[in-house]
Amino acid sequence: MYMVPLTIFSTYGIVVELTGGRLSAAYAAALVVMLFTARSYGRMAKAFPVAGSAYAYVTRSFSPGLGFMAGWSLLMDYLLLPMINYLLIGIYLNAAFPAVPAWLFICVSIVTVTVLNIIGITAVARANFVVVGLQGLFIVLFVILACASITGSGRVDLLAPFAGVGGAEGFSPILSGAALLCLSYLGFDAVSTFAEESKNPQRSIPRAIMITTVLAGLIFLGLAYISHLLLPVGTFSNPDSAAIDVVATAGGNLLVAFFTAAYIAGSLGSALTSQASVSRIIYSMGRGGVLPPILGRLHPRLRTPVLPIILTSAVALLALVLDLTTVSSLISFGALVAFSAVNLSVIKHYFINEKERGLKGAINNLLLPGIGLALTVWLWTSLSGLSFSLGLSWAGLGLAYLVYLTHGFRRPTPHLQLEEA
Repeated sequence: MYMVPLTIFSTYGIVVELTGGRLSAAYAAALVVMLFTARSYGRMAKAFPVAGSAYAYVTRSFSPGLGFMAGWSLLMDYLLLPMINYLLIGIYLNAAFPAVPAWLFICVSIVTVTVLNIIGITAVARANFVVVGLQGLFIVLFVILACASITGSGRVDLLAPFAGVGGAEGFSPILSGAALLCLSYLGFDAVSTFAEESKNPQRSIPRAIMITTVLAGLIFLGLAYISHLLLPVGTFSNPDSAAIDVVATAGGNLLVAFFTAAYIAGSLGSALTSQASVSRIIYSMGRGGVLPPILGRLHPRLRTPVLPIILTSAVALLALVLDLTTVSSLISFGALVAFSAVNLSVIKHYFINEKERGLKGAINNLLLPGIGLALTVWLWTSLSGLSFSLGLSWAGLGLAYLVYLTHGFRRPTPHLQLEEA
C-alpha cells in the first residue's frame, strides 16, 4: 500500500536530516526522475501489454537471463516491503507508548499478520480502502491546521523548504535524499499490469501512469513544503518518528493520536497485503521449479501457502536488527535497478530492435529514455555505501543462483512468476 499520502512521513526525519532541511528539494528531484521513468513504463506497456512490469519488459527486450536479474532485484523489494511496515509500526507505537519496547510491537505485528495470512482472511486487505480514506481525512485536517499555524506565526520565508537550514551543503545531499525517497513512488508501475484489461492500452495506460506519478509527486511535494514551513528544523531527537513532532506542532496531541491510529492501521494493512503477495510469488516459483518444490505446496485444508508465508515472516524478523534507513535504502536500491532497466529497455526495443529512428524516434526512443536512465543511475549511485554493498550482494547471489539453475547457462532460463505481485 504505497503511493498514499502518509508515505511521506515514513522517512520524513531521515531525509530532512540528510538534506539539511531540504526535503522539498529532494522530493522535487525525485519527481523529475520519476516522470522520465514513468514515461518509459508507459512506452513499454504500449509495446508489451502484459503483466510482470520491469521483469517482462527486460525479458522481451533483451533476454530471459537479464530479465531474471531484473526480476531478482524486484524480488528483494517484495521481500522487504512487509519488513519496513513492521519497523514503522514498532517506531510509532513505541513513540506513543514508550514503556513498551519497539521489538515487542514488531513481533506481535509479525505474528498477527502471519496468522491472518495463513488462515486466509482477505477481508482485512479490503479495509485498505477505508484506511486510505482515513489518511486522506487526516491530510485535510493537517493542511488546514498547519496553514492556520503558519499564517499566524508572522513573517514566513516561502523559499525556506528549498533552501533548508544548513548542515548539509551542496546538491549531493539532495540527490541522496531523492534516492531514498524513490520508495515513496513504489506502485506507479502497477498501473502497467492492467494493460491486458484496458480497452485502449496504447493510449490509456501511458496516460494513467503519468497522471498517477504527477499527482502523487505533487501531494508529496506539497506536504513536505507545508511541513517545513510549519516546523523549519534540520534535526530531530528521533529522526525515525520525526513526523510526530510535525503533527504535534500543527494540532497537538489529539491530531497526533489520529495520525498514529491512521498510520498504524495503514501499515498493518500494507504488511498484510504485501506479505500475502510475496508469499504467493514464492509459492508460484516453488511450483514452477525456480525455488525448491516444497515451497510450491498449499495447505490441504486452508489452501494457503503456509511455508512461503512463514519464510516471509522469518525475513521480516530482520526488522529487529536493521534500522529504517538501511531498509528504506535497500528498497530504493531495488526499485532504481528496475527503473534503470525499464529506461534501457525503451532504447533497446524501440531504437535498436524496431529501428524507430529519425528525429522524432531519436527523441522519443533514445534521448528521453537516455535522460531517464542517466538520472536514475545518478540517484542509484547516491545511496549509502552499506545499502549499495548489500544490494550488489543480493544481485551477486541472484547471478550465482541463475548459473546454478541453468547449469552454467546450458539450460533455458526459468521463468520468475512475478505477476502475482
